[in-house]
Amino acid sequence: METPRTFAIRTFGCQMNEHDSERLAGLMVADGLVAAASDLEADVVIFNTCTIRENADLKLYSALGHLKAQKELRPDMQIAVGGCMAQKDRGAILERAGWVDVVFGTHNLASAPRLLARARLDGPVVEILDSPDPEANRDMAPALYAVRELPFAAWITIQTGCDNTCAYCIVPSVRGGEISRPFDDLLAEATMLADSGVTEVTVLGQNVNSYGRDITRRRPLFAELLRALGEIDGIERIRFTSPHPKDLRPETVAAMAETEAVCPQLHLPLQSGSNRVLRAMRRGYSAGRYVERLAAARTAIDDLAVTTDLIVGFPGETDAEFDETLEVAAACEFDSAYTFIFSPRAGTRGATMVDQFVPEDVIRSRFERLKEVLDRSALRKHEARVGRREEVLVEGTSKRNDAMLSGRTRQGKLIHFPVSDEVLRPGALVMVDVVHGAPYHLMGELATPLRGPRHKVRIPLLSS
Repeated sequence: METPRTFAIRTFGCQMNEHDSERLAGLMVADGLVAAASDLEADVVIFNTCTIRENADLKLYSALGHLKAQKELRPDMQIAVGGCMAQKDRGAILERAGWVDVVFGTHNLASAPRLLARARLDGPVVEILDSPDPEANRDMAPALYAVRELPFAAWITIQTGCDNTCAYCIVPSVRGGEISRPFDDLLAEATMLADSGVTEVTVLGQNVNSYGRDITRRRPLFAELLRALGEIDGIERIRFTSPHPKDLRPETVAAMAETEAVCPQLHLPLQSGSNRVLRAMRRGYSAGRYVERLAAARTAIDDLAVTTDLIVGFPGETDAEFDETLEVAAACEFDSAYTFIFSPRAGTRGATMVDQFVPEDVIRSRFERLKEVLDRSALRKHEARVGRREEVLVEGTSKRNDAMLSGRTRQGKLIHFPVSDEVLRPGALVMVDVVHGAPYHLMGELATPLRGPRHKVRIPLLSS
């Protein structure tokens, strides 16, 4: 009997890319391959790339460089590059890394097995579609969803692309305009996931608030989708990312408040606290409007945890405008935040504003000042939870301490607690008493188990 070929997938970037990697892994398994322990041992290595920031490019080419010698030792080894950077750079990837066998874009992910087979016969292949191929993507069968990083938690992509024109963002260029998946297809997928033992789903989209607007031609369907997902038996937790502040509608907030399975967690990207910078970014809202909508959400949703995104050093940002960002960030009291240094990406409006670029030393100083404000807020939020009993979904043993388990509260907060005599496997639901709060996590003590895991299969993926 012939030994099956092996594969490994390395993922760079966002949750959308992580979910695409799950789909790619499913395609590889369906094609007869098995997961390898590492990319150095794999017969097929796929890099699923991001291009939001320049360091993503650097990470990819560094990783490809490390595999060059391995490829020379094992000529039958295949290396593929897919995702957003492949969509953007296309044939340039082969010019820089001639040992790559396949380059495919965001719109033809389902073609990866076919392209790998073709490359074995004909040599390097570059295939990039400029729009989604409905026929190819129908091949993404439900069996793919068995290949997940966390077998009890799954992502559901409800839309691809984005219709916004944010000055710093290249996503519309590499993923196209918004296309919503059919409502009934999403419910069928969620039901299939629940039947397989998945208890937590995270709804993904570049702007989830606008889901369905291209279907109805009049209004988004996101609130209705949240309510419908909440009625599926077995789905205990629903999260979503990311909404756009300008499109956060009252009916969405009401659906969050009234649907028990929807977690009290809201990721609401602010990006800047300066109205002038927000206009230059083409964000479509003011800082005041953002604060009003956030306040309304907190009023409606009990114990809501709020996270955000912030960009430091957008072209033309002055010291006074950055101070406005500090003031708004402090006032909003975020539970945590993802902070980014502006990275010019070719093809975006921001990349053309070269004469307004902020000096690197100024950006670094601002970045540290913002981090101090955000860390103080996060610490206060976490210290306020000490003494509370939290429902926690166990994710597994802590990566840094085998004597500790790690999990997530309903607010999405990472909590560590000691391993006890109870046999708690990933996917178990427990109650944990919070005993300590730190800026980036909580510490606790097991109070009582609620139920064991409901899933059956786990196949690991590699990530970066």
